[in-house]
Amino acid sequence: MKLLVDSGSTKADWIAIDDNGKVIFTTQSLGLNPEVLEEEEIINRLDNKFDISHNKDKATHLFFYGAGCGTDRMKDFLTSVFKKYFTKAIVSVYEDTYAAAFGTTPKGEQAIVCILGTGSNCSYFDGKVLHQKVQSLGYIAMDDGSGNRFGRHLLRGYYFNKMPKDLAKEFEEEYNLEPDYIKHNLYKEPNPNAYLATFAEFLILNKESTYVQTVIKKGLKSFVETMIMQFKDEIKTVPVHFAGSISFFLQREIKEVAQEYGFTVGNFQRRPIEGLADYHTRQLQG
Repeated sequence: MKLLVDSGSTKADWIAIDDNGKVIFTTQSLGLNPEVLEEEEIINRLDNKFDISHNKDKATHLFFYGAGCGTDRMKDFLTSVFKKYFTKAIVSVYEDTYAAAFGTTPKGEQAIVCILGTGSNCSYFDGKVLHQKVQSLGYIAMDDGSGNRFGRHLLRGYYFNKMPKDLAKEFEEEYNLEPDYIKHNLYKEPNPNAYLATFAEFLILNKESTYVQTVIKKGLKSFVETMIMQFKDEIKTVPVHFAGSISFFLQREIKEVAQEYGFTVGNFQRRPIEGLADYHTRQLQG
């Protein structure tokens, strides 16, 4: 049994397939970002999903594509944790952008591949290998255009009294905005980036608001300028694909920004795990 995993900071999608590519089970766990989680919490999250814990000794291979796996240190750490848990499996850990690349380029064509979910990333895919020009420093220093960054903008707008009063009232009704509660989630709980990203749903639901449109466009333009434009030569000849829930729900805004910056938007995929299953099935058959 082969386990395929596409993990962000908020959630991780799992598919188990047999040697013929037939799906055995699918499930979803909390995200497994090694940059913000210790080994004990990762094990707890695995144990809390019956399909995963019940089948851990049946896995012969684990292909894990995850946020926070952009450095050898994080890959080695997570590989070690998984080898202890899936004792009979060959473990392979990749950066989550590979899942987005395999999911959005079904025939392995060249493209610039972006992730806009809880976090954000951008790479050039030459059909086989990903090329990056920016090393991510995580949600505090980077993650432009991501769910956690949009959540941060909304909280700041509310607390600095920049958010329109009618929108602020809706914001208050939707979330617990007590300072102590927010600070506890930001500084005491695991995955503060995922907590910030919970506010992005409000952004999506209210995106017709002039204020929210300004926040969205500012965030997307920042992502384009800091990440996509690193590949200013490549975008002249290849499309730019997007994966992740933020990009999926902001397709119109992304296309508008793309027109302004002069690049071609390609595919949108909310959940790369579906493309991953197709990719690995082709590998088994080929």
